[in-house]
Amino acid sequence: MCPRKTASHPTQEELVRTYLLPPEVCSLLNPAAIYANNEISLRDVEVYGFDYDYTLAQYSDTLHPEIFNAARDILVEQYKYPEGIRKYDYNPSFAIRGLHYDIQKSLLMKIDAFHYVQLGTAYRGLQPVPDEEVIELYGGTQHVPLYQMSGFYGKGPSIKQFMDIFSLPEMALLSCVVDHFLGHGLEFDQAHLYKDVTDAIRDVHVKGLMYQWIARDMEKYILRGDETFAVLSRLVTHGKQLFLITNSPFSFVDKGMRHMVGPDWRQLFDVVIVQADKPSFFTDRRKPFRKLDEKGSLHWDRITRLEKGKIYRQGNLFDFLRLTEWRGPRVLYFGDHLYSDLADLMLRHGWRTGAIIPELEREIRIINTEQYMHSLTWQQALTGLLERMQTYQDAESRQVLAAWMKERQELRCVTKALFNAQFGSIFRTFHNPTYFSRRLVRFSDLYMASLSCLLNYRVDFTFYPRRTPLQHEAPLWMDQLCTGCMKTPFLGDMAHIR
Repeated sequence: MCPRKTASHPTQEELVRTYLLPPEVCSLLNPAAIYANNEISLRDVEVYGFDYDYTLAQYSDTLHPEIFNAARDILVEQYKYPEGIRKYDYNPSFAIRGLHYDIQKSLLMKIDAFHYVQLGTAYRGLQPVPDEEVIELYGGTQHVPLYQMSGFYGKGPSIKQFMDIFSLPEMALLSCVVDHFLGHGLEFDQAHLYKDVTDAIRDVHVKGLMYQWIARDMEKYILRGDETFAVLSRLVTHGKQLFLITNSPFSFVDKGMRHMVGPDWRQLFDVVIVQADKPSFFTDRRKPFRKLDEKGSLHWDRITRLEKGKIYRQGNLFDFLRLTEWRGPRVLYFGDHLYSDLADLMLRHGWRTGAIIPELEREIRIINTEQYMHSLTWQQALTGLLERMQTYQDAESRQVLAAWMKERQELRCVTKALFNAQFGSIFRTFHNPTYFSRRLVRFSDLYMASLSCLLNYRVDFTFYPRRTPLQHEAPLWMDQLCTGCMKTPFLGDMAHIR
């Protein structure tokens, strides 16, 4: 129960501020900071690599309704889906990245690092599925056997994980179509519906519709282009070698880079590879590099070296390593997709990796709010009380424990809704890391909201991860609480481009 203020009892807010927040705690995290999962010194990095979409080029959220609407119309016009689907508009507040979709159950849900569904975050169509039904669907448990139902890259066959930012309109459309079929009592095959929606979203990319929208109005869609230029120029000035590996076509990349960097952008890169077909680029040895001319036409000659200023298509990482001799921890590669961009590079080849997580900026701003800090601190206090007081089993004690449990659950729901009303934070369930967070920690040395965060640090800066206490360890160091605070080094020095 929330304590009321009396002559001898402080309010809940006074309790939190006076007794529960540690002394000298730094109250604000910096959304422009870089966060480390693994110790890494930039002094040791000689070669920097980049993905293009959502890494070098950050896109406005206004792109998502365009993708949603185009794919929705493809379903109606080409796949002959009901006209009623056109009534649905894109809802940017519905889904978050990292969710799983059980194809046969038409269930979109959030799963934690231990493969348990977070109750209250399972949706069929646009409607929440009761906790009891979710548990029944998985044989009386919240546990989902992901290793039986989904492969390493999260692509099925039974469960798909939505990992990239382009998947937000896909999840929204999938949920809207299911909602229409269920709401009108129409029978459908779950696997066919899932494949049709996925194919419609893919057509938006493959047919070049998205590329056309962005190319027509780059000021509208591309964000922080000047900061991307500043990052690349700074690295080159300090003698670093740069390369680009992207799945996007050259004509699209060229227009975007000219907009952000200028017509001579290729002079900044030692190697440029387009239409690389990641993630198979990192594992398939069979595809050779092909050279492109200025018009995008393919050359037929065999590639024996990768030349600065030239454009190459496809290829594979094994030939790339042989031709460049860029190996191991002296290479740092940045991308937004944990599987397609980073996983193989870290696990198979020992490169250092940096994940670009645009959602991080918004989530940190929420974490910095008074409401979040107050709610989370009081939750932790209640959890501690429940743990210590559960040995008291008399009737009055059980009543108090039940009240505390109820209040704790209410606070959890309030905290979840601060991030997203349906699914909460992309990084946490109520208390555990999400499955997305688990992959983020496993596949990235560093993570940040955008590439421009590099401008806040020297090029020889060393990133130290917090020594997060294990369950049997006590937190001993106050700097555990202050890593990533607002006093990011060199932030003021770069103010002229922010």
